[in-house]
Order: sequence, then C-alpha cells, then structure tokens
Amino acid sequence: MPNPISQRSLTLPNGLKVALVSAPRLKRCAAALRVAAGSHDVSARWPGLAHFLEHLFFLGTECFAGDEKLMAFVQRHGGQVNASTRERTTDFFFELPRAVFPSGLERLCEMLAHPRMTIPDQLREREVLHAEFIAWSRDDASRDLLKRLQPLSAAHPLRGFHAGNRFSFPVPSQAFQHALQDFYRRFYQAEQMTLSLAGPQSLDELEKLAAQFGGYFAQGIRVHQQQPPALLNEGPKPHAVPDQRRMHLTFACEGLPAGQEQAAAFLCTWMNDPQEGGLVAQLRERGLIESLKAEVMYEFGGQSVIDIEVAWAAKTAIASSQVSALVFSWIAFFRSRYHPLFEEYARLEQRRLAVSGALSLARYFSAEANAAGLSEDVVDALLSQLTPQTLLQAQGESSAYEASSVHWRLPEPNPLLKQATPATAPNLHLPALTFSDALPENGEAALYLRWTLVAAQPKLARMLEESLKPLAAQANQAGVTLAFSSYGRFWQLKVSGLAEALPAVLEQALRLLVQPDAQTLARYAAPANEPALIPIRQLLKTLPDHYLNSSVTQQTDNLQRVWAEAFWTGFATGFTPSARNVLSHAARLIHGLPEGSALATPRATGTGTGTRWQIEPSESSETAVLMFYPAPSDSLRDEATWRLFAQLMQGPFYQRLRVELQLGYAVFSGFRQIAGHGGLLFGVQSPSASAEQLVAYVETFIEHLPTLINAADLPAQVNILQDQLDTADMEHSQAAELLWQAHLAGHGSDYGARLQHSLAHLQQAALLEAARRLAQPDGARLCLSNRPVSF
Repeated sequence: MPNPISQRSLTLPNGLKVALVSAPRLKRCAAALRVAAGSHDVSARWPGLAHFLEHLFFLGTECFAGDEKLMAFVQRHGGQVNASTRERTTDFFFELPRAVFPSGLERLCEMLAHPRMTIPDQLREREVLHAEFIAWSRDDASRDLLKRLQPLSAAHPLRGFHAGNRFSFPVPSQAFQHALQDFYRRFYQAEQMTLSLAGPQSLDELEKLAAQFGGYFAQGIRVHQQQPPALLNEGPKPHAVPDQRRMHLTFACEGLPAGQEQAAAFLCTWMNDPQEGGLVAQLRERGLIESLKAEVMYEFGGQSVIDIEVAWAAKTAIASSQVSALVFSWIAFFRSRYHPLFEEYARLEQRRLAVSGALSLARYFSAEANAAGLSEDVVDALLSQLTPQTLLQAQGESSAYEASSVHWRLPEPNPLLKQATPATAPNLHLPALTFSDALPENGEAALYLRWTLVAAQPKLARMLEESLKPLAAQANQAGVTLAFSSYGRFWQLKVSGLAEALPAVLEQALRLLVQPDAQTLARYAAPANEPALIPIRQLLKTLPDHYLNSSVTQQTDNLQRVWAEAFWTGFATGFTPSARNVLSHAARLIHGLPEGSALATPRATGTGTGTRWQIEPSESSETAVLMFYPAPSDSLRDEATWRLFAQLMQGPFYQRLRVELQLGYAVFSGFRQIAGHGGLLFGVQSPSASAEQLVAYVETFIEHLPTLINAADLPAQVNILQDQLDTADMEHSQAAELLWQAHLAGHGSDYGARLQHSLAHLQQAALLEAARRLAQPDGARLCLSNRPVSF
C-alpha cells in the first residue's frame, strides 16, 4: 500500500479556508480553489455571467500577461490547468512539477485577486463563449438534458439557460459592467473561497505557501447563497416519451439534511456496482440493458437530482416498465439491507485517496461538503425519497411480477482490496515480456501487452472491451487501472497502479479475454449504444486507425482463431524481483504467440511524402480538423526536435487560433505518439470556418515556426522540456506510458538518458532547417476531418 496521506485544515486571517494534503509518494503538486458562487447565483437578467467571468480570469493580469499568465505557464511546464462553473460553485485547478508549483500558485491567486477585465478582452472572450454556446446548442446530449429537465418547476434555475452567448453579454452596457463587477466583489473574496493544496511537501511547507499567496484575497463577509424554490410543482407530471436507445429515471429530492453529498455518492456507488445479484447484473441477465449509470446531476441546499441512465439492449426499449419495476424493487431491498456496506465503502474511499494523484486530492478536499461524514440518517432520508412520486417524468405501469421474482444480494467485499499475501511462484521466463528498471519499485507498477492481429477486428474488440468493464470497475476500486483498446491491427491491454493487486487483475483479465461469458458473446456485432461524440473527439478516437491505414476486411466471430494467430509483446516496469515472478506466473495465460521479430511497428504507408486526406463523417454542423505531422524517423534526434517544436508552438497556436482569430473553443496542439511513432498534432473545431480554412490557418501558423525559433530562448526552453521528460518527476502512469511508447519504437533501456542527450545537443541551425522542411507542402502529413475538402 502507498503511504497514507496526512491532512490539515485551517483558516487564514483574511477568512480564506485552506485544506492541505501531504503525500510523499506524489511527484507533482496541485492546487484547487473553490468559490462558493455559480451560475445560479447570477441575476436572471444576465444569464451566463458567472461562466463569462471564469473565462475572463484566464486572460492575464498586469503582473502576468502574455506567455507568463497561468495557462501558458502551466502548459509550458508540462502541467494541466482548467476551470469549471457549476450551479453553485466555480472551481479553478492546476497541477505542476514541484519546482515551479509556487510560481503557478502565485499566478492563480493573482489572476483571481487582480483580474484585468478590460473591455477589449471582454469583447474577444465573448466570441469564444458564443462558439461554445453554438456547439452546446447543437449537441444532442445537451439538448436531451434540457428537454428532460423541463418537468421541473419553471421558477427553478436548473431549468434555465446559463452558458451565455453574444447576445446575453452586452459588454458596452454600464448596467452589465456594474453587474459583472458587483458579482466579482461579492463572491471573489476570501470568506467565499476554499483553497486546497496537495503535494509531496510537508504540511508545514504547504501551509507556508497557502499563507503567502492566499493572503492576496480581500477579506469580506460570507454571502448566504439564496435557497432555490421547490424542484417540482404540484399536479400531474408528463409521461416519459419512449426512446429507442436509452431511458432515464430522474429523481428530484427535497429537504435533505446536511451530508446529502456523501449519501448520494454512497448510493450511486452500489447502484452502479456490476456484481452478481445487484441491479446492473439482474437487468443485464434479463437481456434488458447494455449499461446502467446512476449519478448526481445537481445538489444544493437540501435538494438533490439523481439520474439513472439506462442504455437499452437491442430491441428492448418496450421493456421500460420492467426496468422501472426492477429499479424500485432494488431500492426497497437496498434501503433495508445497506448498513453492512458502510465498512466496505470506507475501505473503498481509503484506497481511492491512497492512490489518487495530486490534482484529484486537491479537488476532493477543496469541496467543503467532503468534510462531513457519511450518516445512516442521511442515507435513509435520501432513499425514502426515491419513489415514483419524485420522478420528473411518470413511467408506464410497473411489472410487479417481474420485480417480485428477483433474489437481490448485496455486493461481496472487493477481494482486490485485501492485502495480498506474498506468493511464491516459479521463475517463468517469457522472452516477449520486457521488464524495465527505469522506474523505482515504490509500490506502483505498470504492465502493457500488445497483440498484432492478422486483420483488424473492431466488432470483437468492442465485445472484449465490454466484457472487461465489470472487472475494470472492481480493479479501479482497488487502485488499479485496467484498459483494453484497439488501434489498427493491434489490441492493447494496460494494467497499472498498485503493484500488489496488479497480478490478480491481470490473471482475471486474461481469462475473460479468451473466454468471455455467454452474455458478452451474445453481444458480438451489436451496434454501439453510446451518445455521439463531438466531432473533434470522434476524430481523436479514430486518428490511430487512420494513421496506421487500418482497413476492416476480414471480420470474424471466431475469437479463438484470432488469438491463435496473434503475436504478442509486453513491457513491465516498477516491479520488485519477487513481484516479477508473481506477474510472470499470471502472464502464463497470455494468448497468442510471442513476438520474435524486431518490435518496432512499420511506419504507416502513404505518409512518406505529401498529404493524405481522410474523412470521418459526423452529423454535427461544426467543422473539425486534425493535422498530424509525423517525425521524419523514430530516431531520438528527430523525436527531440519534434518535441521541442511542440513546446514552442503550443502556447502561440492557442493564442493565435482561439484568442485572436476566435475560430472556436476547441483548439490544441502538442506532441503525440501512435504505436511508438511520434508527430506533431494540431486540432481545431469551429462553428464558422470550413475545413479548407482551418487547414490553411494551421499551415500559415507552421510557416511561422522559424520566427518562434529565432525569438525563443532555446537553452531555457530545452531545460524546461528536459525537466518535463525526467521520469523521476513524473507521475508513475505518465512515466510508464512514455517508456512503453519508447519500447514500441524499438528504443532500449537507456532511452531516457539518450533522449536527454539529444535534447541538450539540438542546434538552432538544424532546428531551422527541420522547420523549413516541416512547412513544405510536399511534406508528410495526415489530415483528418469530418467534412470533405475540395483540394
């Protein structure tokens, strides 16, 4: 088990509440600042104002402008940063390496304490929010959600529109500016905020940072957020309209006692549990559903909206009454029997916090509600309201016969949570499995397996991915991530996390992959019953297949034959010598033939020279484009060059296309690896520009790369990049992924040192020549879009 965390709570003299989390196992630090104000705290006259203000903060301050503002700073140092405006809260959070964390924290506090908010800034950012609004209004899932909330009371703000657009933000209006400044002054002061810091430092070190930068905020008076009106009106409710794909049971609960957040999380955990005898298992065994997901949609001031989303199995949408009856039957059973699960839930929470990264820990403790414990009285109060009367939409007549015949059972304790007994296993030699000493043996480990198939098998891959979901959920509770994926002619299994639980997860996964249960086999070739992704995400999902020129030609339902003809290779890191034996024993079940030839994946055909265009159609009215520029070779010199290019371009690309040109809200660039092959990836989704225009914008930007090179402090940029690529300062999963991609590219155990050496010896003249070649129109690149192009 990783070392337990230590935690401290305090209040600064200005009233800022502070939560500190120290975990020596962490490699990075994170900050999360929660403001007790959100979209429902805004006057109905200015919908979206809270979201608009959140955006304005990121535009910089007098002290930190341009490349020194928070977002650019975090991106430059390989961190992550974001913000979220909810109904009653707004969250700002970032994660950075320890060495630069104080500078990031200073920028976060400075931008919230002294925002610039000039009129030109507001006018530009208004267009960005307008693009977000257009994408939101055209998204099927968003429209469906808004429709499902219409049975709520018309007076409740949850029914309203709060995203904001060009027309709801009259920036030049004095009334609007007064409202914006008043909202900022009322809520963005110390009494209304909670700052959470997490990292490997001691609690005293973290407290010193919190006191130094938390003191930036003005002292104020705690604002009482207005209690919302009742969720439901009296009178008849509309009947749910049958949907051929999914069904929603949405409960509106009122008057819940304090601690409702923990009670709702407790309920959803067990409702979603896939173990035999539970709700999910019973519905799947009857062939009624593909999946079930229970989640909290809204909670504030004693109110809670809990949604149960059911994805139908093929041709079973007529069974809504049966599903409703089984849901209420399970709720009645759970209400009378749940008490023994308190201890197991406490173990799950303890394990989750013990293996969480810095950002997850910071965000968890920034929520004041988490300070309250789980109470049986509150769980009882919540369960008593999950009745047909609290549903937003009335369902059909329930099938009492169907529900009365069910023998419900509580979930068994997760066996993966138990302390593993040191096992003795014979030293089984597997030549195709490489053990790496690059990462320390600190209790975390990772294993990657990849199979090369004779032909791509997307239907079988989807079926196998489904078969692993229950195990993946159980493994996640134990601190192990299990992920099965397919790309090109490859199937890949990744198992990472707590080393002591990993071999048991691997053994179960390998058994399921070769012998799925009967229900899983019956779902072969069933269409995916999932909401459509927004265009840019759909392109990202299919990019590896297009890059690898994967064509589906010989699909089969003969799983055993596919395994018999597949070749496998594996990579493991973070295991002690004794743990390697245990892992090797579990790995004896790996299916297929060991890879005996050179490992490196052949570079995709058709990308040697020129542009290759691929279309991934979508029904969205927005245009999305991905442009992937593969490195000339898999040499470490080319990888170093391409990584530095990505470093130099990330911030300016975002600034140019999103901020200045205002093409859309989805704009990004970076270094990406596909099956070990590296490249530069540029992505844009726009509600207004055509595919040809987006491609032209990217091409024009790349033509200016030499200017960026000449203007940059190259030694400083190289040092930053070298720090980012030092596995000693990476989270374990990130470092393992870097080493796995290097393994696929054919690099040896000295990869890290050799890459650092290549970075240190980059020369400006060579970089300029490489940049010139990159911009040439006959250079190798893959363009993937959801729209046809005319050239």
